Amino acid sequence: MGRWCGVRRRTGAGGARPPAPGRPAGASAVRPWATAAVRLAAVTVLLATAASLPGGTALAAGAAGAAGAAGAAGAAGGAEGYAFADGAARVEGASDTAGAALLQPGATYRSSLARNDTLYYRLELDADSDTYVSVTAVPGSEGEVTAVDGVRVSVRDADGASCSLGSATFGAAHSPRPVTAWGMREIEPRASRCQDAGTYYVAVERVRPQDSPPDDWDLELTTAAEPRPRQAGPTEPPGTWDSASPEPLAGQPERRAGGSGFARATAVGQGVWQSDIRPGQTLYYKVPVDWGRQVYASAELGGSDDASGYATGALRLGLHNPVRGEVDDAAKGYTGRPAAVGLAALPPVAYPNRYASSRQVGALRFAGDYYLVVHLAAQVADDFGDGPFGLTLRVRLRGTAEAGPEYAGEPRPKGVFELSAADRAVAPENGATRDGDDAMRAVAVGGIGTGSLLLAGLAVWTVTARRRA
Repeated sequence: MGRWCGVRRRTGAGGARPPAPGRPAGASAVRPWATAAVRLAAVTVLLATAASLPGGTALAAGAAGAAGAAGAAGAAGGAEGYAFADGAARVEGASDTAGAALLQPGATYRSSLARNDTLYYRLELDADSDTYVSVTAVPGSEGEVTAVDGVRVSVRDADGASCSLGSATFGAAHSPRPVTAWGMREIEPRASRCQDAGTYYVAVERVRPQDSPPDDWDLELTTAAEPRPRQAGPTEPPGTWDSASPEPLAGQPERRAGGSGFARATAVGQGVWQSDIRPGQTLYYKVPVDWGRQVYASAELGGSDDASGYATGALRLGLHNPVRGEVDDAAKGYTGRPAAVGLAALPPVAYPNRYASSRQVGALRFAGDYYLVVHLAAQVADDFGDGPFGLTLRVRLRGTAEAGPEYAGEPRPKGVFELSAADRAVAPENGATRDGDDAMRAVAVGGIGTGSLLLAGLAVWTVTARRRA
C-alpha cells in the first residue's frame, strides 16, 4: 500500500401467439426478464467502458452519486431523507456486553437506537492497528429535538475502561438532522490502557434521553482499521503551519447537487459549486485531500423574498475526515438576507497530527476523502417558506502533496487513507483550479456525460433486443 500519504400480433385460439417466422413452434417469445437482463448487461458494459477512460472511475462514481442525489431531492433531513450505504448489514445492538454482535473492521452496518437504550457492539482487535468507529444517528424529521441532545459513542476494553468518548449534538437550531460521532482505539507510544489485543466494546446511546424524541433513531455504523507505519516517525504534532484564512475562492459557480448521505456524497474538488437546499435537508460532498494539503470551505445561502424573521443557527457547515470523524463545524443564523458561514483555518493533513491536543488538529490525521456536510434548519420554513434556497459552496485546497506513511499492513477498507489517480485529477496540486484541467472538467460533467452515454447505449441495446425478438 501506500505512501504517506406498437404493432399488435394476432393471437390464435386460447390467446396463444403463432410462432414468428423462422422460429419453431412452441418456442416462447422473449420474456420481459430477458429484456431487463440485456439492459442490465448494457449498463455493466457501459460503466466498464466509462471506467476505462481517463478519469473514468470518477465519471462512473459521479453518475452513481448524481443518481442517488436525484432520488433524494427535496427530502428532509430525517430518516426518510438520509441515504444509507447500499449493502450495509443489519445488526442488532445488545443491552449488555455479553450479547454484543461483532463489527468487522472495514464494514458498514445498520441498526436502530431507542430513546432509553445503551447498545453494545463488539470488536476483536490486534495490538498493532488503530481502529475507528463512526455512528451516524438519523432521527425522524417530525420529532422535536433539543440543542444538547444527540448521539454518544464510547469504545471500552473488556474491563469496561474507556478508550475514547465522542458525541455529536443537534445544536442551537433545534433541527432534526443526521449527527455523527466517532470513537477509536489507538496504539500510542506512552499509553498504558487499551493497548492489548483482545475484545473491545462500542457503546452507543443518546446524549439526553430524558429530553429526546420517543421514536427510534436509525443508525449507520462504520469501522476502519489503520495499520502502524513500517518505520516509526515523529510523535509530536507539526509545530507551525500557515493559519491565515485565504481569500474566498472566486469564479463562475458550477452546478453540482449534493448527495443525501456519506455513501452518496457528491465528489468535488477545488472550485465554486452551486445547488439548491430546502429547510430540513442535509447535503453531502466529498473532497479528496492528500497528505500535506490544507482544505478550506465556506457555504453561502441565497436571500429570500418572503416575510422577515430570524432562524438561529440556520445554515450549518461541517467537515468530517475519511472515517467520518468530525473535524470542524460552524453555523450562522438567517434573516432572509444572504448569509455565509466558513470553517476555521486548518493545518495540513499529516500523520503526526494525531498527537496534538486540539481535537480539530487530531482529526486531520490521514489522507483520503473528506466530507463537507451542509444542513439548512427545518425552522427556516416557518418564516421564509419551503424554498428551495440557493446554496453556493466554495472549496479551496492549498499546499503540495507529500509522502505519507508506508503502512505495515493493508488498511480496511482498502484505500480509505489514500488518493487514487482519479482523486488527484479532482484535486490538482499547488492551488490550481479546474480551469484548463481536462481531467477535472471530465469529472465535473461526469454525472451528465456518463448518464447520456448510458441512455444512448441502452437505446441501442433495446432496439437490438426488439429486433431479435
